[in-house]
Amino acid sequence: MSLSDPRHLAEALPPAGDILADVERAFAEDIGPGDATADLLDPNATATAVLTCREEAVLCGSAWFDACFRKLDPDVRIEWLVHDGDRVAPGTAICRLAGKARALVTAERSALNFLQLLSATATVTARYVDAIAGTGTRVLDTRKTLPGLRRAQKYAVRCGGGTNHRIGLFDAMMLKENHIIAAGGIPAAVRAARSIHPNLPLIVEVETLDELAEAISAGADRALLDNFTPAMLTEAVAYTAGRIPLEVSGNVEIDTIRAIAETGVDFISSGALTKNVKAIDLSLRLDL
Repeated sequence: MSLSDPRHLAEALPPAGDILADVERAFAEDIGPGDATADLLDPNATATAVLTCREEAVLCGSAWFDACFRKLDPDVRIEWLVHDGDRVAPGTAICRLAGKARALVTAERSALNFLQLLSATATVTARYVDAIAGTGTRVLDTRKTLPGLRRAQKYAVRCGGGTNHRIGLFDAMMLKENHIIAAGGIPAAVRAARSIHPNLPLIVEVETLDELAEAISAGADRALLDNFTPAMLTEAVAYTAGRIPLEVSGNVEIDTIRAIAETGVDFISSGALTKNVKAIDLSLRLDL
């Protein structure tokens, strides 16, 4: 079963040039001037390989995996048996490869690093999405990503059924506590933000119901409810009455997210999707 519409995943996939740049950075640190151990192999030798998933997971990262092997062997054949966004069971063969043996062993670690990390992000996201199924609330990612891999991890969130928040500091304005203090309060901060970047989405972080009322009156596009209690969330939803979307952040865990969603908020954001991940156990076995 796939968690996401393949068309939506294609839209979220970073450009091929960005994926290749990720691979080149990975190769620069892993291969450097050359794979000394692979020199043992006949440069003309070919091999086949099977990639197996050893635990329950949501697959993500096939484009990075492919790019690693094709960078070293443009003629490598890769047959995917499952696809990004698919749930896989332990013991599932997820792809087969055939190509130059040297390329297969040299690219293996980098390719698996990408696939294990991105599948982990997709898998964690799917758990959060499953936990709030039927509530109408959507799970958002954050900027708490691994340096240099933000677009890759945000794509993985989409594979897990989550929704992307802003990509960085450039595509939305988020007024947090220190911005508001420096500007002289919520109304002043919103006015200043609108005057500087009138076309960007404007999110205002609030810590009390009074601040929520200020943010709505000032014209915020969304309110970020920071560390609200469940009772405060319920009151915030009733007070807002759909005038602007409400997002919850802070103290969001897999065992608390359902109760938060049931208050009726629109979004729940969690850094755990991208920073608290454990690599998925994958195994690539060659057959010469």
